Amino acid sequence: MATSDSSCYTVVFESAAEMPSAAELRSGLEKGSDEVKIDTLRKIIVSTINGNPQPTLMMPIIQFVMPSRNKQLKKLLHFYWEVCPKYDENGKLKQEMILVVNAIRNDLQHPNEYIRGATLRFLQKIAKDQELLEPLIPTCRACLEHRHSYVRKNAVFALYSIYREFEHLIPDAAELMYTFLIAESDSSCKRNAFVFLAHCAMPKAVEYIASIYDSIGNLDEALQMSIIEVIRLDCKNDPSQRPKYIRCIFELLNASSHAVKYEAATTLTTLTQNPAAVKAAASCLINLVIKESDNNVKLIVLDRLDNLRSKHGHVLDSLIMDVLQVLSSADIEVRRKAMSIVLSMTSSRNVEEVVLFLKKQLQKTQEVEFEKASEYRQLLIQSIHVMAVKFSEVAASVVHALMEFLGDSNNPSALDVVAFVREVVEKFPNLRSTICEKLIATLGEIKSGKVFRGVLWILGEYVETIADIQSAMQEIRKVIGEVPILASEQRLLDEAGGDAEEEEKDKPKAEGGGRPKVLADGTYATETAFTSVAAARLEAVKSASKPPLRTLILGGDFFTGSVLSSALTKLVLRFDEQTNDKAAANMLRAEAMLIMTSIIRVGQSKFVTVQIDEDSSERIMNCIQTLSELGSQPVVHETFLEDTRKAFTKMLTAQEKRAAEKKESEKKKEAAIQVDDLLSFRQFAKKAADDVIDYDEDVGRATGAGEVHEDFMSNLSRITQLTGFSDPIYAEAYVKMNGFDILLDVLLVNQTANTLQNLCLDFATLGDLKIVERPATYTIAPHGFQSIKATIKVSSTETGVIFGSILWEGPNMSEACVILSDIHIDIMDYIKPAYCNEAQFRSMWTEFEWENRVNVNNSLTDPREYLKQVMKATNMSCLTPEGATSGDCDFLSANMYARSLFGEDALANLSVERTENGTITGHVRIRSKTQGIALSLGDRITMAQKDSKPITVV
Repeated sequence: MATSDSSCYTVVFESAAEMPSAAELRSGLEKGSDEVKIDTLRKIIVSTINGNPQPTLMMPIIQFVMPSRNKQLKKLLHFYWEVCPKYDENGKLKQEMILVVNAIRNDLQHPNEYIRGATLRFLQKIAKDQELLEPLIPTCRACLEHRHSYVRKNAVFALYSIYREFEHLIPDAAELMYTFLIAESDSSCKRNAFVFLAHCAMPKAVEYIASIYDSIGNLDEALQMSIIEVIRLDCKNDPSQRPKYIRCIFELLNASSHAVKYEAATTLTTLTQNPAAVKAAASCLINLVIKESDNNVKLIVLDRLDNLRSKHGHVLDSLIMDVLQVLSSADIEVRRKAMSIVLSMTSSRNVEEVVLFLKKQLQKTQEVEFEKASEYRQLLIQSIHVMAVKFSEVAASVVHALMEFLGDSNNPSALDVVAFVREVVEKFPNLRSTICEKLIATLGEIKSGKVFRGVLWILGEYVETIADIQSAMQEIRKVIGEVPILASEQRLLDEAGGDAEEEEKDKPKAEGGGRPKVLADGTYATETAFTSVAAARLEAVKSASKPPLRTLILGGDFFTGSVLSSALTKLVLRFDEQTNDKAAANMLRAEAMLIMTSIIRVGQSKFVTVQIDEDSSERIMNCIQTLSELGSQPVVHETFLEDTRKAFTKMLTAQEKRAAEKKESEKKKEAAIQVDDLLSFRQFAKKAADDVIDYDEDVGRATGAGEVHEDFMSNLSRITQLTGFSDPIYAEAYVKMNGFDILLDVLLVNQTANTLQNLCLDFATLGDLKIVERPATYTIAPHGFQSIKATIKVSSTETGVIFGSILWEGPNMSEACVILSDIHIDIMDYIKPAYCNEAQFRSMWTEFEWENRVNVNNSLTDPREYLKQVMKATNMSCLTPEGATSGDCDFLSANMYARSLFGEDALANLSVERTENGTITGHVRIRSKTQGIALSLGDRITMAQKDSKPITVV
């Protein structure tokens, strides 16, 4: 047996140190104590693993180490026999190994059960050496009758390992194991024997299952798992036994072990598609999720449940209330996964029960504080939103309940409620009146500026009757307080100032602030007592309790002020169209204009935190001008009262269209199949004991789903030349991305007339890359070829570099080396286009700290073409609706988004304009949580700009 085929199962690692000479090692083995022998033998094992077997030390080890009774030394001896060269140069077993076999036989007959069991485990590792094993077979068989279960269970697997390699050494394995299994009482021994029996004689294993059919539910967990596996295999060989096996699997659904329950539920769905069986399996999986404590296991089982639901449609809908019990889990990711399954199982028959349950859960998040309560509340609100829009019959019952959360201190939850109300009020006109009444009544409870803006927009668009307009105006007066704002604030300041002045007059002269104050730098302060008192009075006026909308405006939120102005303008215009009372209309118009002007005036005063910005001021002035020219500009009226609502309707339609297209594309994922592709029929193929093919896989093969067809030209583009054509060895590598792994298929060509011995291809990496296997050595004939595969693990989305060298021994044992070219791993293989809504984009944009700004420098003249080029170069999807980027315009601003295979998010904002000379200018801002993604995507855009044509990503 050639040494190149031997396998090493045990690796003993030690730090690199100077190895002692062979004489010193021999001396340690001869004269040392057991501790010295252990240390010496360990060094010999490490040396052997590293390629220096030192064959001269085998005989001293047999003479001075093998007779020892030290258990640790015996264990190390097993490691040594595992890695030492057992054959000579002619491929014949060394003479010394006869002594070794005799010692192993003695250990197999040792009175200590640990030594017997450890020796039997060692035999499993050398199961490929027939000459060593053949004399030991009778002793191994005798160990099956040992009194201790540790020896018996290792004897079973030792015989199993031998049988797998050399069946002729144990010709009666089936009868031997069946007899042993019937007589055995230990559960681990029975499990090992049953696995052996299943692989050497499936009929015998089936016969054993039939003999214990009624007691399968009371067996040990490991044996039950093995029985489930045998059932799956036997059903493919003999479908007539299927009904009997289905009843057995049904019983195992109630097993005490969670692992057995999971395997039984999975197996049951492969044996039958009966709705009752599918429902029972799904119910078992749901119970597992509820009772299991490990969150990772919960997510795995939920994935299986979701897969089951996707294949069996509405069969599982009746279990939706059971799935809702999973929401009691504390982990937010488990809740998200369970909620996505609930949303897919919801139908018109059970939507009311589901919504009622979610409303109760929503109420609990307010009453009881727990970890991540705000995230859970936001998840519930979003789910209710989806259901209410999908099923109109529950919209009326949930919209009012959700509006209770508009005043929630948790801003994201309140924003989700606003988004929900805005969509409902547009899609269900019959609910507009009651929703607007509720919103008007809730204005005083709102605290957030973003929520105020959403509510004011809804009121401006959908409050239509005269009574509702007057009610809305009355409530707006309450939340903004006394107007003009500047005059009322100044009056409060004056009132506070009068009291302070009287107090100053009553104070004794000695307490006056006339003395100069010396600052820290030694200069005299110019601040007087009067100015410090005035500043204190101003701060007191600012911090006084005020209505919520007034507080926001004085705090510098003038964007909300501009939205308020727009809403007031719409209300006044709509009131003027509907009423015949011109005096009331003029009074309402004057009051709205007063509020707008007071916002501008106070924004330019000392009472606000920051001065009003130009955009907000211009927007408010436009509203004032519109109201001052009431009735004279019908186009402006149409813009305020119709165009904004049409734009919102168009946006909702675009979102629904995008969601429908995404759902349709997921259904139609079909791969093209060539007419001359080979057809494989499993039923006509030779059956093997380990041939496990699920029916789902059969269907996938038949339909072509899951087939990956790679284009020949794209494969060629992934080939990287590693050496030059004139080097002694020519090397090229085919780089293939496979999930989280990089597979390097390296072709080596010996271009010399000499045999290259001990050739080693050594790789190293930069970045978050890790080489899985250590390099092996090869021998290449003159002008011969050698293909070497290497796997590299990737742990994050960053650009990595693989470099290395080729080492070999040429003529006269001279060492030679060729340095390989670097292989750059492209980040684009791990970046995939993705989609998120505007709120999620803004939240991540604010949260992410790494930003890379790339200036636009391109010969293109169309901003939209440049956007397409950036999307193609970075594998990002455009979040900005197509309607927003259409039309002829010299400006373009668009948001883009992508996700990596590792769950990392990448955001980008493109802002460009076309100059007078036809070129485009601007910048692209990229944000991510990690620096590597931001820098790598920026480099991709820069490279794309340098090329005259758009970059092609394969």
